[in-house]
Amino acid sequence: MIYTGKSLSVSLLDDGFAELVFDAEGSVNKFDRQTVTELDEATQALLAKGDVKGLVVRSAKSAFIVGADITEFTGLFAMDDEEVLQWVANTSQVFDRFEDLPFPTIAAVNGFALGGGCEMALACDMRIADTTASIGLPEVKLGLMPGFGGTVRLPRLIGADNALEWMTTGRDRKGAKALAEGAVDAVVAPETLVEGALSMVKDAVDGKFDWQARRAVKKAPLQLNKNEAMMSFSTAQAMVFAQAGKHYPAPHKMVETVQKASVLDREGALKLENKGFVELAKTDAAKAQIGIFLADQLVKSKGKKQAKAATKQSKLNAVLGAGIMGGGIAYQSAVKGTPVIMKDINQSALDLGLSEAAKILGKGMKRGKVDATKMAQTLNAITPTLEYSTLKDADLVIEAVVENPKVKGIVLKEVEENVADDAIICSNTSTISINQLAKSLDKPERFCGMHFFNPVHRMPLVEIIRGEKTSEETINAVVAATLKMGKTPIVVNDCPGFLVNRVLFPYFAGFSKLLIDGADFVAVDKV
Repeated sequence: MIYTGKSLSVSLLDDGFAELVFDAEGSVNKFDRQTVTELDEATQALLAKGDVKGLVVRSAKSAFIVGADITEFTGLFAMDDEEVLQWVANTSQVFDRFEDLPFPTIAAVNGFALGGGCEMALACDMRIADTTASIGLPEVKLGLMPGFGGTVRLPRLIGADNALEWMTTGRDRKGAKALAEGAVDAVVAPETLVEGALSMVKDAVDGKFDWQARRAVKKAPLQLNKNEAMMSFSTAQAMVFAQAGKHYPAPHKMVETVQKASVLDREGALKLENKGFVELAKTDAAKAQIGIFLADQLVKSKGKKQAKAATKQSKLNAVLGAGIMGGGIAYQSAVKGTPVIMKDINQSALDLGLSEAAKILGKGMKRGKVDATKMAQTLNAITPTLEYSTLKDADLVIEAVVENPKVKGIVLKEVEENVADDAIICSNTSTISINQLAKSLDKPERFCGMHFFNPVHRMPLVEIIRGEKTSEETINAVVAATLKMGKTPIVVNDCPGFLVNRVLFPYFAGFSKLLIDGADFVAVDKV
């Protein structure tokens, strides 16, 4: 063993080759301060060893490295500018020292390699991904830019245009697309990833890959003439302004930084990146976006914890009411792999529900995100029906009929008479008391609210509304079903407006009071 830490270790393999394995104590690998320190110590240990021929960098987990530890950012960014600059500069220099090791290095990427994880892979001379890999720099979603060399290395590997598209959108790439754009050198099956990486690094030592030339490109200025640079950065600036507008400074700062750094070597370019990172870290946009991210992670972790306690799994869903909302819910269930029955009282409504699902899939096909097989599988997983008898095997039934308490009460009673004794019944109501609706049922303990938002396929949140008599088993099962449908559940008590409308209505009240006071509604709307 060359080095052992809490987050990573380095061991010697056969024939003088070594491997650096990320294996943090938690469920995922991430770049917290401890891991960065250990990476630097491991680099120094590899240098001291002296006779290492080449290095494979891999993960012992199902994901490579998911990124930096966002939970540390709030404390770090509260420091003054000089301290934040010193932290990010020191961290990026750790990656530089690793990149400068006197032998070829290769990253074997499995699962997510995002943010700092992507930058770790970029610091290697070669990259091989397996078919599970997703690689990207999503810092823009936090109001930030890459801070560990991403704005320097990626443009020099795949070109400024491609790199800016990666960074300003924050979208990750699967292995095949990363290969096509030049970010990785090979894509293999998961079971051959480590073997493939070792073979490639051995080829580099044997001179089949010019790893030194590859490294030199990452450390030199971008190879763009004046006309190419002008076209590239002008186009990027225009696209970013069109997409992000003026209120999101991060993508604009990325374009500016890559443009100014294009004529500089690694050292000069990294100084610009460090400076830009600090400027963004101090913006209101970054504070807000990081806050949203951390809150979202907290909500999702609560949902996952409740789902683990579920004693009932939904293998067949049903939706009552096949309008825009019912069709959207049926689509969401089917596209995530759970077959669904869609019931209504007339055929024209069923046709509308199916056309809603087909329309969503059609748009996905136009954007290249859905193929014909996926479209057929999803539509075939939706069974339209006019009969209650088809609900007898449903595990979870979601009522989505007209927003009328009398109608809903009648429908819910009919549902209870036609489903299994252990089936869970939900209402998609947005305004009606769950306790009131539960009075229609003989077994209110298996009933709760399950409020989706329109359009269902785009809106991530689902309110799970607990009634006075709703059992914990019911709540846990509905939370698990919501997660399975690809949505974020929040559990709330039955009260006027539940959660989202309780947040929304004060805005309406404020708007109304402004109008009463004589304000111009157009001016208010613009503000």
